[in-house]
Amino acid sequence: MQLNSLTYILFFLVVYIFYRIVSHRFQNILLLIASYIFYAWWDVRFLFLVVFSTSLNYCCGIIFREGIISTRQRIFFSVWIIFACLFTLVIQWHYLPNLHEISTFNINWLALVGTSETWLLLLVLSILVLIFNLIYHQIASLAEKRKRDLVVVLGVIANLLILGFFKYYNFFIDNLEWLLSGMNMNPSRFHLNIILPIGISFYTFKGISYVIDNYRGQVEIKHSFSEFSLFMAFFPSILAGPIDRASSFLQQICGARNISWNQSIRGIHLFVYGLFKKVAIADGVVRSVASVFDSTGQPSWIDVVIATVLFTIQIYCDFSGYTDMARGTAKLFGIDLMVNFRLPYFSKNPREFWNRWHISLSTWLRDYLYIPLGGNRKGKIETYRNLVITMALGGLWHGAAWNFVLWGVYHGFALCVHRVFVSIRSAAREHKSVLYGIAKMTACFIIVSYGWLLFRVSSLDKIISLTSTLIFDFGNFNLGIAWPRLAAVVSLPLLVIIEIVENYGGEKPFYQKMPVPIWTAVYAAIIFCIAIGMTTESSQFIYMVF
Repeated sequence: MQLNSLTYILFFLVVYIFYRIVSHRFQNILLLIASYIFYAWWDVRFLFLVVFSTSLNYCCGIIFREGIISTRQRIFFSVWIIFACLFTLVIQWHYLPNLHEISTFNINWLALVGTSETWLLLLVLSILVLIFNLIYHQIASLAEKRKRDLVVVLGVIANLLILGFFKYYNFFIDNLEWLLSGMNMNPSRFHLNIILPIGISFYTFKGISYVIDNYRGQVEIKHSFSEFSLFMAFFPSILAGPIDRASSFLQQICGARNISWNQSIRGIHLFVYGLFKKVAIADGVVRSVASVFDSTGQPSWIDVVIATVLFTIQIYCDFSGYTDMARGTAKLFGIDLMVNFRLPYFSKNPREFWNRWHISLSTWLRDYLYIPLGGNRKGKIETYRNLVITMALGGLWHGAAWNFVLWGVYHGFALCVHRVFVSIRSAAREHKSVLYGIAKMTACFIIVSYGWLLFRVSSLDKIISLTSTLIFDFGNFNLGIAWPRLAAVVSLPLLVIIEIVENYGGEKPFYQKMPVPIWTAVYAAIIFCIAIGMTTESSQFIYMVF
């Protein structure tokens, strides 16, 4: 179910009603069950990966906090993983009988109980669990420091192997096939029909941060397995973030929550505003962007420029819209998720942009990749190298395609160039005028927008073609791009006004910065735009496929 669907709203209302009725002791259990139902709604088979990843990372945390995993705990996790495999992979839920089949006793039980392949998978998993229990004592007998070092390495590698197999296996085989094409070797036979589980990049990164933070002693609050499971699977954020840190999230759910009136109002505002950005604007410009970037024809210079700007708007409204709806839903449960966007298109340089865009990922890359690589502690050349490596891997995180890597490298070099300019520019010569600030903002917007062209166009040949059009077809105003939907045309000026008020009015939301009649009119316009946007075809959130 999509966050912008009626099904999700009904699902949330049912969960919320029970949430407000039960005590805190059962609130977390209710949210965990709801999160598993929400994820299984997409594909129950992938729920096993969530359960397995949760168990793996929690066991690593136990070793860091307590030194050993007790026999009772190992039995529990072994049974839990095997049961999860049986429940999600072996049982074929799509063959579940309907009411008519039940009433007529026309039920295909053999199809429901799984295939020989699924039972073989269960057997292999059971053997692996047994092997782990047998070798665990060898790990537990190591010296404390050596044991901790080994566990953190194994924990991170295990997470990356899961992510790498589902997300990058066929990408690796494709490139291996290209490299070996002239050597009479055919690795294409190793291609597998792998379906990418939604949200795997997000909950995998949450698991890695949990393992490393426990290794560093940064997860101090005592928490149960069910509470950690909720952190990993919390349904508003599991599909596309934010990538919260365990220390912050667990701090909120391990104690009783008091849901204030202001927090609820803020949550409703975030959800409605995110819905507005998604259905009115992001979905409203989809066909315009596709008419240029997915076309087999040769677009004009003005077509490429407009399509690039519209995609720059689309991806912001789509992704930040999801984040707003996720944060709004969480606030209604009394939980504050990490702020993921701070008006990024008001940035004046690439570094500021990455301090405002997808903050949970950029800080994750900084803390667990850039700084461990050496950060800026080992000289300028090493700093530039670390920036490019970090951004290239950040691009690869977005998807198994070379255009994402190119996009990451592009931003890495942009950060390096900005750092060079900062190092040679005297602070005394810095201009403070409004026009200079607008010029810097415009230049940064252009740099970021071209990056989104690299991000959106998957074919390297098409990227070269469109870039050539921007350079050599300059001034061609033959307009061929499809017009945006009416909802987007009406909503874009409203978005700009709201964003300007948000940017120049402090940390408060815009409805607290305007007189009551004005913000009432603004909300009426937002609801009107949502109603128009609902009449157009909805598209999947862009970041759900990452």
